[in-house]
Amino acid sequence: MFVQTEITPNPNALKFLPGKIVSNCGSFEITKKEETNNDLVRSLLSINGVTGIFLGTDFLSVNKEENKNWEDIKHIVISLINEHYSGGKEFIIEKNNNEEKNDENFAEIEKKIIKILETKIRPAVARDGGDIKFKEFKNGVVKVELQGSCSGCPSSTLTLKQGVQNLLCHYLPEVKEVVAE
Repeated sequence: MFVQTEITPNPNALKFLPGKIVSNCGSFEITKKEETNNDLVRSLLSINGVTGIFLGTDFLSVNKEENKNWEDIKHIVISLINEHYSGGKEFIIEKNNNEEKNDENFAEIEKKIIKILETKIRPAVARDGGDIKFKEFKNGVVKVELQGSCSGCPSSTLTLKQGVQNLLCHYLPEVKEVVAE
């Protein structure tokens, strides 16, 4: 198996593409070994310098400490991914540990915001190894959570303001600002 890597806008995050399904239940981020029973994710979080793992549908992003070198981490991550899939496993994660809000509890404007996030913004953010999740809308302000390579990325503020905020304000005049939670 050949695991590809892609750089992300965040110099402390690297995207790994195993060429197989990573998560069949949505995306989520894990930053502490205690948050999961998944052997691969626990092993990845045990690597010296790794601070978080983000799992998408067909990729995983690994975040590292700024003072660590990718060359010291990358080959270990690839080896662990290869070992996982060569053991016959089809996915890394098969059940969702996230507690997602139920769509039917959202107001109409929130449903519109979520639809724009999921169809126009999320695919672009995923290409960079991250994700964006809707948190709340109140008094014209949309709160979102940035995950994966997007959390802690130097260009995330620019992306949030010039990309996400401009797009939401264009489609929904009720939206005045977008902030990261």
